[in-house]
Amino acid sequence: QVQLVESGGGLVQPGGSLRISCAASGIIFRINVMGWYRQAPGAQRELVAIITSGAATRYADSVKGRFTISRDNAVNAVYLQMNSLKPEDTAVYYCYANVGASEVAYWGQGTQVTVSS
Repeated sequence: QVQLVESGGGLVQPGGSLRISCAASGIIFRINVMGWYRQAPGAQRELVAIITSGAATRYADSVKGRFTISRDNAVNAVYLQMNSLKPEDTAVYYCYANVGASEVAYWGQGTQVTVSS
């Protein structure tokens, strides 16, 4: 059974930093893409950042220069380092993995990130 488990969310002040992690288990095929999406209250889920198996990355314009995505293929994990956090970054952050030749999508349960003073 495939599972994506996020950790590291929490409350941080504006301008602060936070690192969230996601570990994938139960996956026997290659993970093509891993990444992070977020969903704020009343809003649609949106892409934050993704990273391919070859370490190519893509970021939402709103987080470029502040967030950094990284990946450890040996342990099927993906990380998101978030710096210079703003209140508008407040959302539930979901881990995403695209797996195998059929490109099956898997999602984590989400981790809350709240940026507030």
